[in-house]
Amino acid sequence: MPVSEALAAHLAAGTTTLCRCWAVVRRDGITLGFTDHDNDLLFEDVLFRADSGLTGQALQQTTGLAVDNGEAMGALRSDAVTEADLVAGRYDDAEVRAWLVNWTDLSQRHLLFRGKIGEVQTGGGGFRAELRGLTESLGQPTGRIFQRHCNARLGDGACGVNLTDPAYAAEAVVIDAGGGQALRLSGLSGYAADWFARGTLDVLSGAGLGLSSMIKSDRPVGVERRIDLWTELRAPMAVGDRVRLKAGCDKRAETCKAKFGNFARFRGFPHIPGEDWLMAVPKSGGSNGGGSLNR
Repeated sequence: MPVSEALAAHLAAGTTTLCRCWAVVRRDGITLGFTDHDNDLLFEDVLFRADSGLTGQALQQTTGLAVDNGEAMGALRSDAVTEADLVAGRYDDAEVRAWLVNWTDLSQRHLLFRGKIGEVQTGGGGFRAELRGLTESLGQPTGRIFQRHCNARLGDGACGVNLTDPAYAAEAVVIDAGGGQALRLSGLSGYAADWFARGTLDVLSGAGLGLSSMIKSDRPVGVERRIDLWTELRAPMAVGDRVRLKAGCDKRAETCKAKFGNFARFRGFPHIPGEDWLMAVPKSGGSNGGGSLNR
């Protein structure tokens, strides 16, 4: 994006009034603004705070498809970026935009960088965050895989299952959180055992608000429910916290048909020959008529 004529004229004047501003949009929807100017600034409905202690190193930008990158550094503060939020992963993959701004005329600004936060390190009362440009995603493998199991993600555009349907999502209350990766919940009667296995648990209240984890297994324990998570939530859970559970899918054609009634949109190839078929040889006691092996 070219620099505006007004900002270009300001840069050419020799004496400038410039600062940098950063807007961070976390995955839980919270937007935070930071600036290295000595006063707060407001534009694009974001308040850029001057007392956050955030600074940015020079951005490395290219004109080709190489990844633009950079770093942001700042101080940990109870009213801005906290160590608890960083450790909990609330800034993982957060969207970042960085501007060069004329602080005497905020309409004169230029977007320098847009991307996401990568690796985050904390220590010594501060943090260092890696910034990854938009071209980072171009390095990810894409395309369909020909396999028996479905390659869609449950609830995405290819799958089409409505995960807001009460048959596939439910809210519950934590009644025992002392097990780390194991939780006991109430409010989930009526669902079969392991109905939510391979699904997700989203935290709706408490210290873990906005965090998610994959569900390893779930089973009824009387009128309660025991949920085992693959990874421990990176924030403490307490009795009374509310969570939302979404049903899981093991990607098999049988599950797609019986559990979700969605076989018409199954994105796998359940009849593709496997390795055993490739190694098969004629047997005197079997059928050698050349017919289909899938019966």
